[in-house]
Amino acid sequence: MSRQPRPERHPGIRPRPTIWRRLDAAGRRALPAAFSVLLVLLLCAPLGLPEQQALLPGTTMASVFFWSVFRPASMPAAVVFMLGLLYDLLSFSPPGIAILTLLIVHACGLGWRHGLARQGFLLVWMVFLLVAAGVIGLDWALMSAFSQRLLPPQPALFELALATGLYPLLSALFTWAHRGIADPTLA
Repeated sequence: MSRQPRPERHPGIRPRPTIWRRLDAAGRRALPAAFSVLLVLLLCAPLGLPEQQALLPGTTMASVFFWSVFRPASMPAAVVFMLGLLYDLLSFSPPGIAILTLLIVHACGLGWRHGLARQGFLLVWMVFLLVAAGVIGLDWALMSAFSQRLLPPQPALFELALATGLYPLLSALFTWAHRGIADPTLA
């Protein structure tokens, strides 16, 4: 997904960084985090979608993973922590589980970004599948430990299937945003 820099008409000549240009660049840098927060808010709202709560982990993990790989400056660990805290508070899950799992997804994406950013979509998707499987398995184990009984694995497997199936759709949307409206160099 590496792209060539745009050829400049007048090399070395840059427009003055006005307040509007700086605000535009800041807004573009904040767009991935804002979109992730919007996803959490929408999926925690009572919209009446079937299995709406099961969509939340997959979409949040996909967002954190994609932006950690392709635009890590727009998805720092502090933003991931706040996103996990919002997730925990709005979904009534045990405190800290979403924070931990999202920070693990972020660490994996950030740690492997140099290798993954140059690879094709299928390999990135497979790596996301492995990360999501590990994180959802950890989430299931922590929830089982928290409830002091072994929970059935079917909901966790369903969340994994949703995360795996949603990643290509979300990745296409995020790629469009990454190359366009969320690109601070276009400000």
